[in-house]
Amino acid sequence: MFRNTYDSDNTVFSPQGRLHQVEYSLEAVKQGSAAVGLRSKTHAVILGLKRSTGELASYQQKMYRIDDHVGIAIAGLTSDARVLSNFMRQQAMGSKMVFNRPVPVNRLVSAIADKAQVNTQEYGRRPYGVGFLVIGHDHTGPHLYEFSPSGTSFEYYAMSIGARSQSAKTYLEKHYEKFVDCDLTDLIRHGLHALRETLQQDKELTINNTSIGIIGPAASSEAPGSGESFRILEGEPISGFLQSMLPKEEAMGFAPAPAAPAAAPASDQDVQMSE
Repeated sequence: MFRNTYDSDNTVFSPQGRLHQVEYSLEAVKQGSAAVGLRSKTHAVILGLKRSTGELASYQQKMYRIDDHVGIAIAGLTSDARVLSNFMRQQAMGSKMVFNRPVPVNRLVSAIADKAQVNTQEYGRRPYGVGFLVIGHDHTGPHLYEFSPSGTSFEYYAMSIGARSQSAKTYLEKHYEKFVDCDLTDLIRHGLHALRETLQQDKELTINNTSIGIIGPAASSEAPGSGESFRILEGEPISGFLQSMLPKEEAMGFAPAPAAPAAAPASDQDVQMSE
């Protein structure tokens, strides 16, 4: 059953000025597993929660490498993500071949936003049912963008998309001012704390269901502003980060609980009075 008579075509506005097919695509993003992104003045990281259909199945791929300086985390339909990620790779490759330089991150995000927007105004197409968190590094530093299937894109200090992402946003909004001066380890730990907020009560982050994508400056760059290649951490390499996570109560303040002050040594007079 249709919700109403205006949701069968993405080119027809409802009397309220809404495109219901586009809203349905945004709902597909909300049904996907969560992804979290945040950046400091030196690094940008994305973290994804991988799903599995069963004990006999593998885990869903949540991150894709686009170029040496760009990577994405997805939420929504993985098949649509493969199509758009291949388009992004073509754009990155074309920039290297034509201009002999890496494609600027904002131009790459604008390109997929334009591609997605076309599907909201041409008959016979449907909007893409996937959202991206895009991180990149260029001569101006690290960047974090969100791409929406409606054709919009914004740059953020920190962002979360997917199922129960509002809980992660609450954590990020509380701590985002600290992210600028964080080193890479603390930045990842903040991201894991935010990602943990999206879990169901009986679930935990493990090396099997967690992916981490990192990009930042290289240790020894030959060219000014060049960054290290985007890399994805999965499996055993992330176990150390998971073990360093704080309990939920401490994580919301991101500070260890203060130790109880040591009692002052009792004087001889106190001992006599107590006797």
